[in-house]
Amino acid sequence: MSGRSRDLILAVALAMLAGLYAWWFRDDRHLLAVALVFVAPPVLLLLGVLAQRAVARFWAGVLALFWFSHGVMSAWSHRDTALYAWIEIVLALLIVALVSVPGMRARFAAKKAR
Repeated sequence: MSGRSRDLILAVALAMLAGLYAWWFRDDRHLLAVALVFVAPPVLLLLGVLAQRAVARFWAGVLALFWFSHGVMSAWSHRDTALYAWIEIVLALLIVALVSVPGMRARFAAKKAR
């Protein structure tokens, strides 16, 4: 998989995550807070990934750890929205995998070169 196609998949995953949060919390009385805390970060990272900024991929990976933890806690404690939480977990794991590929390839390529 090329870097460009990996970035495209990452951008789609971030867009899906932002859409998931917007739908999940659509009836929340603190909609502005939801938009700032949950929806805005993946959207901003999506823009950075599309602009091919390495720092956006890095922060997507870091924030994916938060999103994964949030999904696990929500799936465990809120059975009525567990489906949303499981989708969040899967998307967070996909994001971590996508941002980790270049580093893993470099790490194992260095091992083969020795």
